[in-house]
Amino acid sequence: MSFTLPPINDNPDGGWGPSTSNLPQNFKFKDIPYAPYSKSDKLGRFADWNDLSGDNRQGQGHSSQNARGGGRGRRDNAQAFGSGAPSAFAFQVEDESTFSLVDNKTSAPRRGGGFARGRGAGRGGAGYGARAPARGGRGGFTGGRGGGGGQRGGRRGWRDWEKNNRTRESSVAIDPSWQMLEEIEFHRLSKLRLEVDDPEDLESYGRLFAYNKTFDRITTKTERPLQPVDRIKYNTTTSDDPVIQQLASKNTATVYATDVILSVLMCAPRSVIPWDIVIVREGDKVFLDKRDGGPFDTVTVNENASDPPQDPTPPNPNNPTEKAPEAPSINSATSLSLEATYINQNFSFQSVTETPPPPPVDFQKPNPFYGPDETEPLASCGYRYRLYDLGITEDEDIKLCVRTEVDAYLPGTGNPLEGHGLTTIRALNEFDPRAPGAGGAPDWRLKLDSQRGAVVATEMKNNSCKLAKWTVQSVLAGAEQMKIGYVSRANPRDNTRHVILSTASMRPTDFAAQLNVSLANGWGIVRTVTDMCMKMPEGKYVLVKDPNKPVIRLYAVPLTAFTGEDEEEEGVGSDGEDLEA
Repeated sequence: MSFTLPPINDNPDGGWGPSTSNLPQNFKFKDIPYAPYSKSDKLGRFADWNDLSGDNRQGQGHSSQNARGGGRGRRDNAQAFGSGAPSAFAFQVEDESTFSLVDNKTSAPRRGGGFARGRGAGRGGAGYGARAPARGGRGGFTGGRGGGGGQRGGRRGWRDWEKNNRTRESSVAIDPSWQMLEEIEFHRLSKLRLEVDDPEDLESYGRLFAYNKTFDRITTKTERPLQPVDRIKYNTTTSDDPVIQQLASKNTATVYATDVILSVLMCAPRSVIPWDIVIVREGDKVFLDKRDGGPFDTVTVNENASDPPQDPTPPNPNNPTEKAPEAPSINSATSLSLEATYINQNFSFQSVTETPPPPPVDFQKPNPFYGPDETEPLASCGYRYRLYDLGITEDEDIKLCVRTEVDAYLPGTGNPLEGHGLTTIRALNEFDPRAPGAGGAPDWRLKLDSQRGAVVATEMKNNSCKLAKWTVQSVLAGAEQMKIGYVSRANPRDNTRHVILSTASMRPTDFAAQLNVSLANGWGIVRTVTDMCMKMPEGKYVLVKDPNKPVIRLYAVPLTAFTGEDEEEEGVGSDGEDLEA
């Protein structure tokens, strides 16, 4: 068999397509004008009866349906490119009397109260009884007056237009003189992995009291008031830690950090609220620090909820007629964060036994931050300085020294000095299940004893980042147990009185698996940031989480930034806002 090429009509005059002079006389597409188009036009369906725009929309039935929002046409009602000009390619609507309904069977009525009962259930579109629920509309599940998908499109939640979607401010004022060096998206961080061996214990400091096991037996019917306890607990940053300074002078490690700072970095892809880490490169050493008054000193509330708590909108300085803002609500984001911090501290202080038996346990050395002139009693806290090897090969010498904290020990589980029975103590707080920002949380007093799983699942969803950070801190410290208290307001309208409703116990490694926390991914993020900083020259840098995007950025800052020599830049932003407050 032989293959013969078909005739090709070449255009000797140049240009696209065949030459008009070579077309046969009986060519059926002869004298048909060129259909204009634009490269920005998106390809749609071949037959979209609801997207009849411009002069082509001639039938009243189609016109009324599209006007009522039943179509998924152009959201901006813009005509297609060239649709106003007469074209032989334009779709012409024929007589509508030729159309007929094929399936006229009515769907069986649904019993038990459907979503489509009410206004617009049978007007102009598919109701709840249709095979596929219509998108958009007023109620989310059914297309309000127009049936399926209105102009906004997409499935929206209840009263979404009333939610406060105000953008967040950065945790630190970005000076225009700062140079941005790197930018990493969270989806890239989520793909990193690094397996790290068990750490080496360097030194231990502090005193631990025994955990009071009666708190494990508290129920909603035997609730116990949360009492304020006057104790001192230090949260010193890395560079100011005298033990880390001593270890750094001996070249113990390459990177130095605290468990609080390290957990934020390892759980960065889960974070929503902005944060920043100050990075100091001195020689071949890297110090990860926090700013005084920064986001590391408080506890977030419902950070990962679909509608998290919001702060009131600040007044516009350019509008003198604008009313002064009202006093912050007790359910605003800042108020809830301070309340949660107060609850966490006092719950950990109250849930230990300071009077023997069982006796307190002293680590190798006393608390390194407690000066000889201080007389106030110290809180139960033990500091364990541990060394992790971040090297990928045997030749690499990249080690990380981290200061970890444990809050108590469990009596009868072994010698705490050898790491047995160490526990960390945290607290979740309930403010008002009906308030905005509650994230659909059930009433703890009604569900905590009978449906604890539903309460835990809601907290794991609304506070995914906070619980992940607590779990990572417990794993870094080598704690065998993790105690989480459920603390609620005595009255939803009063944020000063609280009661303890229950206490849960879990192993940190098991809880990390439930939260889907990957320690290998966290170590991969730490190693990536370390490599990024080691490529930079000596100096000071700041790693900033974008307030509204899942992105972190590394900036080079002056050596005087965030210090007493640069108080104006640290405390006051460009618009005069007091950042530290």
